[in-house]
Amino acid sequence: MTKFPGTIIFIKTVTSTNDYMLEQIGTGLISLEGTVVTATEQTHGKGLDKNVWESEPGRNLTFSVLLKPVFLKAEQQFYLNKVVSLAVLDYIKQIVTQETVKIKWPNDVYISNGKVAGILINNTISGSSLLYSVVGIGININQEKFTGIAANPVSLIHWTKKALDRNECLTEMLRCLAERYRDLSLGNLYKINSDYLSSLYRLNEIHLFRYKNEIITAKITGLAEFGHLQLTIEGKGKIECDLKEIEFKI
Repeated sequence: MTKFPGTIIFIKTVTSTNDYMLEQIGTGLISLEGTVVTATEQTHGKGLDKNVWESEPGRNLTFSVLLKPVFLKAEQQFYLNKVVSLAVLDYIKQIVTQETVKIKWPNDVYISNGKVAGILINNTISGSSLLYSVVGIGININQEKFTGIAANPVSLIHWTKKALDRNECLTEMLRCLAERYRDLSLGNLYKINSDYLSSLYRLNEIHLFRYKNEIITAKITGLAEFGHLQLTIEGKGKIECDLKEIEFKI
């Protein structure tokens, strides 16, 4: 990376910052790694697996960053999920110091049992390598009430008790991302793996999950090579699952 972050583009209203950036990449108007697009309002903010990201206009942090992790092979793309999740975790832990902050696999960030941030990454692959990635991040900053169907959203203002400056939040969040992305570019994979695993929500704790439409009692024990979640089911042994196979019961 020659400069990160690079140009920051501020937009009032957009469907989603990921969609906008992907469109601009397609037309050639955005091409430099480190470019950031941030919006006051997203009308159709997205989360993983077609989930909707609720965000009150002007109250939260919603942005996307263009990265070009060409040093990663296509099968290593989950490392990008790890470093982005860890960067958001680093940022949140600076603000919320009295509560447990964890990464809910694969890349939501939780304060206790409430979701404070979500990540959506769109990867474009060329051959066996990543060509570029559009990393979308949403963090609940100053929103005090949520009206959507999500059962457990929380916001940083619940702990700060006062509104945070969104531009200052963006600057610090990007600094955290730059540090973690630098680890990735330098090949510090052991550190990334260790930090991510130790930060996993409900690691080595027995809880209920929905696995292939069946309620099971299990505990998270680790990650497989390509990012699949590993669990041990009481009395049945170990399983590996992807995002569409497992649901946390919270």
